[in-house]
Amino acid sequence: MASNNWIFSFIIVFGFCTFSSYVEGQNSVVELNEDNWTDMLKREWMVEFYAPWCPACKALEGIWKEFAQHSSGLGIKVGKVDVITSPGLSGRFMVTALPTIFHVLNGEFRQYKGSRDRESLMTFIEERKWQQVDPVPGWKSPNSLQMSVVSSFFKLSQNLRDLHNKMTEDFGLPTWGSYLIFAIATILMGALLGLVLVCLLDLIYPPKHTSVQSSVPTKTQKKKDSDDELADEDIRDDLVDDASQSEGEKQTDSESDQDYKTQSPNKMKKRRPRRAD
Repeated sequence: MASNNWIFSFIIVFGFCTFSSYVEGQNSVVELNEDNWTDMLKREWMVEFYAPWCPACKALEGIWKEFAQHSSGLGIKVGKVDVITSPGLSGRFMVTALPTIFHVLNGEFRQYKGSRDRESLMTFIEERKWQQVDPVPGWKSPNSLQMSVVSSFFKLSQNLRDLHNKMTEDFGLPTWGSYLIFAIATILMGALLGLVLVCLLDLIYPPKHTSVQSSVPTKTQKKKDSDDELADEDIRDDLVDDASQSEGEKQTDSESDQDYKTQSPNKMKKRRPRRAD
């Protein structure tokens, strides 16, 4: 009988500990990163962006954990993002100050700018004060295409900085040498990208081929030119003939007028004067 009571007590204690661990796990702060950040699009979330070196973030850490413990009664999930290990998310959300808190619901993102104490955070959810805050515009929404591009640039800049630190610290390369390598790599990549773009444009919009006329005249062209020259000569001859003929006619007319003037006085009769009445 005593053994049965001991087994029953063990089951109760084990079940209570398991349930407590489950509830504590459900009410703990969820670490979000580049891989699981889309989980915040499924439910209502409050997400903090922080950095380990930030004094204000360290001051908010205890309050954020207490807020997460009461999140089950609020029906929300509480998460946090380390901007050092997830630079792409800081670029995706355009985080410019730390700590930064976002409220997320149904794919809408609103930045929380109230007091950073547990009561104010709970009131913000319980009284639905987030409805008074304008959501982030669509073109700046973290799940938009353009912000995905910005996120990629932030991750690229972080990788380049890590590479710079590795070359200067691990390999002992001077700072100017690292900058020189980056400059040469940038020029080469730009030239390669320009070449690729030119090839793509030639494939999409091929250039039009124009036929070049030969400067050496063909037989047909020679014959045509000779015919034109003959025609021009005929026209000039006709014009010369017409001009000479017209001059001859003028000369004949002037001679006939002269003859008439010389002959007319002899042929004309003098009139006798009339006698006065």
